[in-house]
Amino acid sequence: MLAMVNRVVLPEHHINAESGEVESGTIDEKRAEATRRLAVKELLRQRAEAVGIETAERLDAAIDELLAAEVTVPESSDDDCRRYFEANRERFVTPVRVDMAHILLAAAPDDPEARVTAREQADDLIARIQTEPDSFAALARTHSRCPSASAGGALGWIGRGQTVPELENVALRLDIGLAKKPVETRYGYHIVRVDDRRGGAPLAYDDVAAMIADYLTESSWRRAVSQYIRVLASEAELRGVDLETADNPLLQ
Repeated sequence: MLAMVNRVVLPEHHINAESGEVESGTIDEKRAEATRRLAVKELLRQRAEAVGIETAERLDAAIDELLAAEVTVPESSDDDCRRYFEANRERFVTPVRVDMAHILLAAAPDDPEARVTAREQADDLIARIQTEPDSFAALARTHSRCPSASAGGALGWIGRGQTVPELENVALRLDIGLAKKPVETRYGYHIVRVDDRRGGAPLAYDDVAAMIADYLTESSWRRAVSQYIRVLASEAELRGVDLETADNPLLQ
């Protein structure tokens, strides 16, 4: 089915090219997401031209100009920022770093049998390490498929952004000691041991007020733009595209 916005066809070769920019999903899911993104841009292009904004060879700039003119976002007040701070104090701490070691039981994400085997092996090794704590390094050298195996699994000090998100999101929250369950990532299952922690001290409101204000303003802007696009979509004739099933593709 052709994808159209107010009887303007979204070219198939544009959809195919945009699909290559979608990071995850099946072929059909990537195509649907690409179509949504292009449909949103086409809606905005048409609106920009309707209000007299030149779009030829400057579409992105024209969209920015349109949104600046038609989307109003109030600045966050100090009261707004303080309420957010009080409701989310656990987020406002000094950066956490952990001195950690791991054993990677590798399994490809598209190999379900290997994933099951890796999980079972990880559980068995955790049970063994719990009874023989000194065996961790030797088991890492034997079983881990990470280069750190040669160092007994030691990764050293790890902070935010230094390893895959799936691992760091768990590891940075763990207490010192051996994790009771393996951590699943795109690479397989990790047996994790935290040897030390630093950071996590509470920050004062004045230290984070500007950051909170920026965050709240950005969040308000995203909501306002999404609402603006929903209004445009509700007034448009759409075919072969669904703009109700996902967040605003312009803001991905």
